[in-house]
Amino acid sequence: MRVEGLAGCLEPLPFIPFPQPLTPKNNPMNSGEVLRIVDSIHRDKKIDKEIVFAGIESALVTAARKHYGEDVVLEFHIDRVTGVIDGACNGEPLTAEELELTGRIDAQTAKQVMIQKIREAERDSLFDQFTAEIDQLVVGVVQKNEGNTTILSLGNVEAILPRGEKIPGEAYRINDRVRAVVVDVKKSGTRIKVVLSRTRPMLVRRLFEQEVPEIGDGIIEIKEISREPGYRTKIAVSTIDPRVDAKGACVGIRGGRIKNINMELGNERVDVVEWSEDMLVFIPNALQPADVEEVILCAMLGRAVVLVQPDQRSLAIGRKGQNVRLASKLCGWDIDIMTRDELESLLEKTLTGYLEIDGMTDDLADQLVGEGFLSFDDLSVIEPDDLMELGQLSEEEATHIIDQAEAFAEAEEAEEDALKQGKPRDFDDDREESDVEAESEEIGEESEIDEAGEPETEPETDV
Repeated sequence: MRVEGLAGCLEPLPFIPFPQPLTPKNNPMNSGEVLRIVDSIHRDKKIDKEIVFAGIESALVTAARKHYGEDVVLEFHIDRVTGVIDGACNGEPLTAEELELTGRIDAQTAKQVMIQKIREAERDSLFDQFTAEIDQLVVGVVQKNEGNTTILSLGNVEAILPRGEKIPGEAYRINDRVRAVVVDVKKSGTRIKVVLSRTRPMLVRRLFEQEVPEIGDGIIEIKEISREPGYRTKIAVSTIDPRVDAKGACVGIRGGRIKNINMELGNERVDVVEWSEDMLVFIPNALQPADVEEVILCAMLGRAVVLVQPDQRSLAIGRKGQNVRLASKLCGWDIDIMTRDELESLLEKTLTGYLEIDGMTDDLADQLVGEGFLSFDDLSVIEPDDLMELGQLSEEEATHIIDQAEAFAEAEEAEEDALKQGKPRDFDDDREESDVEAESEEIGEESEIDEAGEPETEPETDV
């Protein structure tokens, strides 16, 4: 069978052409050619040999149908060891002349089928390769920018870095090397589409794994990460070896390790904190650099009331609420920052308000406040079963109290909206003042660290 046209169809793939028809008469040489071609594709394109053999067989069937028609049953088989090609039509073996005629009839069809099969096999191989790379760190070279999307080369594959996966403020030039994590791989025709990200917490994890050998060795473990890309990240670490300072190892001598990560993230601030199973310990750690006086856990609401000194309040909240927000994500608890005076005032107001509810008793009000229900809004979302258990109430009584709490909450919200509309200076102005105060305190703390210098044994976490 004459199939020398197969070589042309596979260009630019590095295939060796068949110089002779593949028939039993000259099979000793051409069977070896078949095996060489299959081996070449397997090595160059990393495609399984069986897939290549199947692609050639499929191509031969397609070509033969042009001669024998669509209604016949055609079969072609290539011996995986010798490379000998055999064919059959409706169960009857094809003669050498028929095999040669089939090859001459429509070699172009065989070419096209072969190309398609090889490309699909190559796509599937790349898809499997990069699917295994999801959440892993890769290095790409910027090829071009299309609008807000950056196209990078990962060797034999192009990847995209969408606008939403870029760190805010970053811009990339042609030939820049960019480190990112693979977040998605999709098949698109005969190609694959690889999506990268530089905003996911996983990028921070992978960078720490590269910079801190103790993490790669399993001595230090990254427990949790919360991140606001381009601004600030908090990472909680622990160690299985009590002789190792997990926090100090991640920061490095004089902050050397963490500075490398800061630079890779575009000077994003990274706080390393000690992880603990005890939330009374972990929450104050997560709120660093602020000093915490006391933590009150409200398990039913998943809320933690954190008491601080007045001069630490803005630092604990952070610029635009960033510090407390990241700490909350890191711990998995809603965190309310208060001074002791603010808490006492709130408790008094809440108890007075609860006693206005029909069916509420002093004991039940005290219990609710003790569980962290500090407003009508909190009480309006309590589960009826929980309220029934707390106050030894019937379902009807519990539902009645919840309905009243919801009505009070709506009334308070309407009153607040009215005050905002009639107030020339809204609550956002107060928040801006708090942000300025927090910023000045953070800058002051960082300046103190710079002046004092970081100890080699236990450096500061904020760089």
